[in-house]
Order: sequence, then structure tokens, then C-alpha cells
Amino acid sequence: MAPGTPIKNLDSLKENRLFINGEFVPSVSGKTFDITNPTTEEVISSVHEAGVEDVDLAVEAAKAAFPAWAALSAEERCDYLFKLADEIEKHEELFMHLEATAMGMPRSGTQFVLGMVKRYLRYFASHAIDVIGETSLNTSGYLNLSIRQPYGVCGGIIPWNAPLFMVVTKIGPALAAGNTMVLKSSEKSPLSSIVFGLLSQKVGLPNGVLNILSGFGRPCGQAIAKHMDIRRISFTGSVATGRAIQKASAESNLKDVSLELGGKSPLLVFDDAPLEKAIRSAAFSILYNSGQVCMASTRIYVQEGIAPKFAEALKQEMTQLGVPGDPTLADTKKGPQVDKLQFDRVLSYLDHAKSQGFDIALGGNKAADKGYFVDATIVRNVPETDKLVREEIFGPVLVINTFSKEEEVLKRANDTEFGLYSSVFTSDVSRAVRVAKALEAGAVGVNCTSPFMVVDLPMGGWKQSSAGGREFSKTCLDSWTQLKSVFISL
Repeated sequence: MAPGTPIKNLDSLKENRLFINGEFVPSVSGKTFDITNPTTEEVISSVHEAGVEDVDLAVEAAKAAFPAWAALSAEERCDYLFKLADEIEKHEELFMHLEATAMGMPRSGTQFVLGMVKRYLRYFASHAIDVIGETSLNTSGYLNLSIRQPYGVCGGIIPWNAPLFMVVTKIGPALAAGNTMVLKSSEKSPLSSIVFGLLSQKVGLPNGVLNILSGFGRPCGQAIAKHMDIRRISFTGSVATGRAIQKASAESNLKDVSLELGGKSPLLVFDDAPLEKAIRSAAFSILYNSGQVCMASTRIYVQEGIAPKFAEALKQEMTQLGVPGDPTLADTKKGPQVDKLQFDRVLSYLDHAKSQGFDIALGGNKAADKGYFVDATIVRNVPETDKLVREEIFGPVLVINTFSKEEEVLKRANDTEFGLYSSVFTSDVSRAVRVAKALEAGAVGVNCTSPFMVVDLPMGGWKQSSAGGREFSKTCLDSWTQLKSVFISL
């Protein structure tokens, strides 16, 4: 795409190839795969599928580009990131349309994401100069210092549920720190990543610095994880795939691995909670992006005295927010699941709830004759050992259980292998701090809940929700560099 060429809408987006070494090229095999609109169940695009040979070409380009890119000053590198943020701002309508048609996120949700995308990209651009080491004069006759240097060629593998946001969380800190990257988008929603490649061309990002491949976990993602010339890989997605990436790294070159994985986030509501705020927050958290958010508050524990009132009010709030509609329309609040596979998965959990005779207080079925829509669903009084409480559903399905005492609910909230996000609603400041410290999660909201997060604090999970690093903040920027100690004899 020539500099200055406008990208107006989906009709003008004819590009469907792989972005390697600054150019769009067909896959070596020539294979393509279809993208289906989850609202209409119709094929909307066909995209080239990257294989092992394409990964090799992308890595070769990134390796050749690395020395010159790393040699630039932080300000020179990050000028490109500022320009990319500006271009995203110019093409917000296109991104909203792509994410609505490719994976079903309503425009309102994408507007929320776009605000974070621009803010986060500009944050990493403005803070790259803060990547510094330390000095020491504690050894007589020596000046000793540590320096931070980029890894070189890095890999990024992103999920389908927030495509543009995930592109930025990987490439923002990686490129700012001086690395080059090979990024694999999800086969479910690759279109936003392709447009990001077009914008990279438009701002003149040097060839090979960023390479974007559309493809499947096997062979494309596996080839990235095994590649001997990739020194660091960052992955966001399922626990099972995270384990496979760690294994592939261990069996190849022991590349540094950063994983952001699943969640089963608890939300605790005490009897002194700001009730209206808790209800609004709980409904938004589970219905945002149709529940397809790793940090969504999927388990709610309500103190017994307020449980009936809370449950009824939440039911009304979710009924209002959970009306399915065309995600390309401005007033739609809830879209479909991303594809038939995810649709069937969510429905299987609802079938399980029915077969067990659980109290389905709201929803429990598919929500439309056409499209992959699922009801906003509340299931009450589910045993803690049941899979509705234990497993990540990734749909608009909420479990409400009650509790009597603080010690009891903390034990139940923490009884999980996930530890991504937790929340507590209470008016007691001492309790809020005490509970926040006791919850086993990488992020805790007090009188707020997911998807709230901020760019200047690290984001990641405990237990099997995360491994090897954090997203956002200076902590994240530092994780995209390697430390080196230098000893200077005077």
C-alpha cells in the first residue's frame, strides 16, 4: 500500500496475504482459509494461511532488520509507534466494522477497546526511554553497571477475542524495547491484524521489523514456538496452548516464554456493598464481548442477607444489557459468540446445567434462530465442585452462590487453579484491604471489576493464569529486554 493511500471501509480492503519484510505476499503453499461472520453465518473473506516455510521467511526478515532497528534511539523507534496510534485513530470506523463482522464484538465494545489501544501504544512509545540499568561503585577500583538490551527476534501469538488490542499489547513494548517481531493472529479474526500491517506500511515502519502471519496453531504457531532464531515469545490464550508453547520452547532453544492464560474470576459482594454499582459492574463484566473475556467475573458470591435482592436486580440488569443484535449497529450491546465451535461449547455447559437440575434464573438457551447468539444466563446455587464453577466457559454465563462469613468466601474464591482477576464490593475500608490481600489473583478490583485495568500498572495472573512476565507498565517493557552486567576496571 502506497503511503497516503486511504483505507475507507471493508469493501476497499482487498488485502488478504501475509505481511513479511514490509510487503504483502501469498503463502508459500498458496492455501487460504475462510472467515465467517458469526452474526450471519456467511463467509466474508478468505485469508492466506501461513505454514512453516512462511514462518522461516518472516523470521529471516526480522533477523535481518534487527541490528538497524536496535541501533536506533528510543525516540526514533517510538516515533513510529506514535504514528501508528495516529493512523489507528483515523481508521476507527474500519476497525469497528472489522471486529464486528469477523468476531462479533459490538461497536460500543470496540470503541472502548480503541481508546485503550491508542492510549497503550502511546504509553509504550513515551516510556521506552525509561528502559535503563543500574550502576555500582561498591567494589574498590571498579565501576560496575547493568544494561538492558533487546532479545532480537521475538514471537507473538494473539487470541481472537480482541484482535487489535492484542496486537498492540505485543508489538508496543517489544518494538519500543528494540526487538523485531513475528506475530501470528488468530485464525478466527485475522482482519484487524492485516489492516495493522497496512498501517505499518503507511507510516514507513522499516521492512522486517514487524511481520504478521495469519494461520492456525498447527503448523504456524507451533513453528514460531519451536524456531531456533526466535529468542522470546509472548502468548495470550488457553492454558492448553500455553503448555504446548512452553513444551515447544523447552524442546528447542529454551526461548524466554511469557504466557497470559485463562481465568475464572470471583466477585465478592458483602452486605454493606454499594449495591447498585456492584450490580452494574457484575452485569457489564459478564456480558462485555458476550463473555469472551479471560478476566470476566464469572463467579459471584453474595452475602446471604442481600442475596435475593441482588439476584433479582442483576437479573433485570442483564436482561436489559443482554438483548442480542447486529454488532455493526451503534445501539447493539451484545453480539454473538465468535464461531460455531465456541457457540456449541457454551451451549454444552447450558445443557449440563439443565441435566443437573440447577436453578437457571435467567436465559439458558440459544438466543436467535440465525447467528451464534447465546442468552445472557444466570445459574444459581451450583456446587463448588461442578464444572460450571471450575472451568472457563468463555460465554455470557454467570454462577451466583451465597456465603455467610468472610473466611468462608475467601476459601471458596481461592479454590481454583486460575488467578487472573478478583473483585470485592464493600463499604468497609479495612475489609476491602484485608480481602484484596487475601485473594489469590494478579489483579483485584475494589468496588469495581473487570475489564478495568490501567496501562501504568502490571497486568497478569497468579497460578496457571500467567507465567513468565506481565503486560503493561514499565515492568512489561523491562521484560522485553535482557540484563547484562558490565565490570569496568579503573
